[in-house]
Amino acid sequence: MIKNLIPHIIKPALFVCFVLTANFIQAQQIFSTNKYPITDFRQPLDIMPPALAGSFGEIRGNHFHSGIDFRTNQREGYPVYAVADGYISRLRVQNSGFGQALYINHPNGFTTVYGHLQRFSPKIATIVKNLEYEKKSFEIDEFPDATLIPVRKGEVIAWSGNRGSSGGPHLHFEIRDTKTEETINPQFFGINIPDNIPPIIHGLYVYRLNGKVFNENTPKQAIGITGANGNYKALAPISLSGEVGFGIVTTDRHNGLSGTNGVYSIQLELDGKLIYTSALERFSFENSKAINSHIDYPTFLNTKRSIQKSFVEPGNPLKIYSGLVNSGKINFNDGASHQLRYIITDSKGNSSVLPFTVNAGSAAIAALITPSGTIFPYNKVNEFNTDDIKVIFPQGTLYNDLNFTYKKLPKPAGNSWSALHQIHNRYTPLHVGFELWIKTDNLPENLRSKALIVNSNGSSQGGSFDNGYVKATPKNFGSFYISTDTIAPRIVPVNIAEGKSMAGLSKIFFKISDNLSGIKSFNGYLDGQWVLMEFDTKTATLWHSFDERTGAGKHILELVVNDMKENTRHYKVSFSK
Repeated sequence: MIKNLIPHIIKPALFVCFVLTANFIQAQQIFSTNKYPITDFRQPLDIMPPALAGSFGEIRGNHFHSGIDFRTNQREGYPVYAVADGYISRLRVQNSGFGQALYINHPNGFTTVYGHLQRFSPKIATIVKNLEYEKKSFEIDEFPDATLIPVRKGEVIAWSGNRGSSGGPHLHFEIRDTKTEETINPQFFGINIPDNIPPIIHGLYVYRLNGKVFNENTPKQAIGITGANGNYKALAPISLSGEVGFGIVTTDRHNGLSGTNGVYSIQLELDGKLIYTSALERFSFENSKAINSHIDYPTFLNTKRSIQKSFVEPGNPLKIYSGLVNSGKINFNDGASHQLRYIITDSKGNSSVLPFTVNAGSAAIAALITPSGTIFPYNKVNEFNTDDIKVIFPQGTLYNDLNFTYKKLPKPAGNSWSALHQIHNRYTPLHVGFELWIKTDNLPENLRSKALIVNSNGSSQGGSFDNGYVKATPKNFGSFYISTDTIAPRIVPVNIAEGKSMAGLSKIFFKISDNLSGIKSFNGYLDGQWVLMEFDTKTATLWHSFDERTGAGKHILELVVNDMKENTRHYKVSFSK
């Protein structure tokens, strides 16, 4: 996917080429061998100059950022344009996630995605609303026929917003390969973000691996560095012996109103030869959670500091790596002095370098003794059973071999129906969830349909009763027990009360919440007919927008909210318009 150290200048062509501009890296280039069109797409917004609140591939919780986030001056309502001719291939409305989103398929084989939209253009909004009423559901995920909603380049398709899991007004924009659905760095397509600022290097770390699996107990050392404006250096030579790996903390900014963004590529050289490259050109969504293998996950959990490791675990499925020598791990045992250098590049081709010297020891370090425990190979299905639990880890769950630990702890106080089971620890990331069965402790028959598994923080993992066990699929290690949810969701009216006149108001607002299992569904009925209720998860706000269905006179609104364990709350109110 990525070629490195190309000694000649590539002639201009219709694909993206990143030139490393710093004086000390002349004649080197990083570029994609994939040819992307750079004149087909216009900017999705007319805000100039464009500025980003988030870059492609930057580190987020449990995932790489799948697109670029355009700033919208901290407000909603900017026109969003189709970046090229095509047709609306997907209409999506979610409580969270992208909130309201559009997908456009283009003749050149790529799909563009527009997320967190405030509202759709009138013709699209009418189609969406009709679908919602047809399906009697606020959330929809529809794939219209290619002839239903054609769009032209520069056509207003929506307005920017803050819907879904958005931390503030912005436009989330993606370009995907239509066939594979891999998401690709939009800056490969001529989506221009003014930038002549090199990445910032915040920290350098060394990990003493010595043949052992990386985990929370791996010895780690921060190395002092200094520098700015693309030129950095270690404060002193480093003395190391045995097998080590390195890690780096680095971010990027662009010209103007920039957020703290991620970098495009990280390269590590040993004595002038590349031993590690990661480059965020494109990735598949199914592998995005492997960001937790790419970074020092235990440190991230404890400090929120994102150290990007420059060595790759064997179960890491990401295809962002190239030029690996011994997976990026280095053995320092020859007693010699070695020159290493990090080269960090952003999506515009600006680069920063960090050279440092390692003085190697003269003998290999003996591997540490493996602690006692059950060894789970990363490339196999693994099972663990006791009289009280059953655990299955599908192949592909682990990024590396695991020295698995388990402990049975006393039954928690309160609403618990089993002992507390400590399944390894939270510092080991998982790529997919694992199957967990916990045996019940005298759970009454009338509560079996209400049973679920929760972790030690009281967060629901879902679950269902099955032949004396409650089974669920947690996504992370932790401590778990059986609880029950018998409490119906809560409904709090915000701007309506019995008999109130709603004349002059455009919406009815509520707050809804649930104590444990989470909201499953909500349905509103106006004078006995289903009406659209819209929901925003981050604010727990539910609302109905009045339309032609609500004429002058008296009306009755009924609201029914269910949680995941089928506990139901009803609310009924009369009002006038």
